[in-house]
Amino acid sequence: MKLHKGEILFHQGERGSLFKLHSGLLKIVRSHEDGNTTLVNIIVPGETIPHHSLISPSVYYATAIALVTSEVEVLPAERWYKDLEGNPDHFRTIARQLQEKLRMMQQRIDQLTAVAPAAKLLKMEAWFQTYIGTLKLTDVLTQEEIGQFIGLRRETVNRLLREKGRKS
Repeated sequence: MKLHKGEILFHQGERGSLFKLHSGLLKIVRSHEDGNTTLVNIIVPGETIPHHSLISPSVYYATAIALVTSEVEVLPAERWYKDLEGNPDHFRTIARQLQEKLRMMQQRIDQLTAVAPAAKLLKMEAWFQTYIGTLKLTDVLTQEEIGQFIGLRRETVNRLLREKGRKS
């Protein structure tokens, strides 16, 4: 299945299939009761989502949206869990996937714990370049989302990007 930038793969609170991302990027956005949304995760090629449903079914924690054109394989839940029960080796594959995600989250913590705001932004941009190539970070995420991802206010992100633009 092909998703174009901005298309929704699944909605928070629904239940359904699992998905393997073959190419592109997805953002995972959580909606709150007050109407605000928070960027909580970025899904990169090779990941199977939702992570919290890899071993047992659960409703979607958040909404998955394509950041760029993405190729996604649909993994029907009933077949996924039946295959899982019939083949214990799948648990090893899941453990490896979760280990890789944990390592990615450790990198994100490194981004968040950088002292200087500019360092946070530089670390995030360096990480994203692996996945977005020649695109700019602001081509795929809003300033608000960048701020949420690295623990900065949108205004701070705006200032840092302006300063960086003047130096270029």
